[in-house]
Amino acid sequence: MEVHLYIQHEQQVYEPVVQGSIDWEIQRSSQPGKCTFTVMPDEILKIEEGNAVRLDVNGTPVFLGFIFERNWNSTGEMKVTAYDQLRYLKNKDSYNYSGLTTGDVIKMIAGDYNLNVGELEDTGEKLERNEKDKTLFDIIMNSLNLTMIRKKKLYVFYDDVGKLTLRDMEQMQLDLLIDDQTAQDYDYKISIDSNTFNQIKVYHDDSTTKKREVYMTKNTESINKWGILQKDESIDEGIDGQKLAEQYLTLYNQPSKTLSIKDAFGDIRVRAGCLIPVTLGLKDMKLNNYLLVESVTHKIDAGVHTMDLTLRGANIYG
Repeated sequence: MEVHLYIQHEQQVYEPVVQGSIDWEIQRSSQPGKCTFTVMPDEILKIEEGNAVRLDVNGTPVFLGFIFERNWNSTGEMKVTAYDQLRYLKNKDSYNYSGLTTGDVIKMIAGDYNLNVGELEDTGEKLERNEKDKTLFDIIMNSLNLTMIRKKKLYVFYDDVGKLTLRDMEQMQLDLLIDDQTAQDYDYKISIDSNTFNQIKVYHDDSTTKKREVYMTKNTESINKWGILQKDESIDEGIDGQKLAEQYLTLYNQPSKTLSIKDAFGDIRVRAGCLIPVTLGLKDMKLNNYLLVESVTHKIDAGVHTMDLTLRGANIYG
């Protein structure tokens, strides 16, 4: 495996000797891609916050970001943390828009914050939203989540080597098989502790009557089994609250299932949002299905590439 890490400071490009592993971490929900590595500073290497960082693997760029943090330990080694441009979506702002798809919203925000845009899937779902004092991430994800609920289709938003990208999840299937041979250490969890709801309450304040309109739905059978697990959410005027509540119930009235894998054989194509086939024999069941990559950390050390994965059922969108 051929690995190169470059740092640009003003007009100078460095390729420092990395101590230990290069870790590239990607999460699916509202987090920027993160690249961390350790170097030994010397008189030649001059870097600072804001410098561009690029990671190439086997001649292909896989990460492009900017230094946000440096730490020194007692031996003088410097740990560097770089984030891709999704980091700038942590800024807060307010937007009032109408007739825009999620791709349009991404382009609007990118234009305002000088971010680069790549391939943006046309969802075909035009929305109207009034977003006040929210992170740019939340504004984009709110549009994506509403689109998902209406179209029953999941889209993946990420930074593709310096370009904001939106793709249909179904186009991100990989032929990488996770089985007993490639997943040496794993943990499978079924839980109702998060992202499981059996009672939905959505509401909005009517600007004309000044009254709060509330829409609710519930599943009595699962309430008898688990107790009340309520999702409570404010929505904009003009949204069909009852229909939205029922759609939420369909999505969330089930346990979440996650599979965590440590030190699987690395494949640089794997990123959060991909679908990969999994065949594993557990104690009382057998997994044999495509699972959604919720997060992945690529660890590249002395030419050895492994990855830690968190996977979940592709029908669980929470």
